[in-house]
Amino acid sequence: MIIYNVTINIDEEAHEQWLNWMKQKHIPDVMATGLFVSSKILRVLSKQEDESGFTYAIQYTCADMETYERYQKEFAHALQAETQQLFGGKFAAFRTLLEEVLV
Repeated sequence: MIIYNVTINIDEEAHEQWLNWMKQKHIPDVMATGLFVSSKILRVLSKQEDESGFTYAIQYTCADMETYERYQKEFAHALQAETQQLFGGKFAAFRTLLEEVLV
């Protein structure tokens, strides 16, 4: 399984609106692509000394790299553009890919 992890630090003044939008609109839109089997949103509790705002990790799980690459090619740009349009300048994000290792 592949986990597409998006870590976002959102400014305090936009936090509540952003979190509601993520739960009600963005995550459902990503899941509606039919390419991910699950999603979750996690609040990062640890903070750097100079960090402000709130940090979250949003994780989407898909079957394999081919599925993830299809998401990137067909859907990611439009969904990320919507985030920029609504919250541009109020967040910083970075994305990582994780592969589940079974124990």
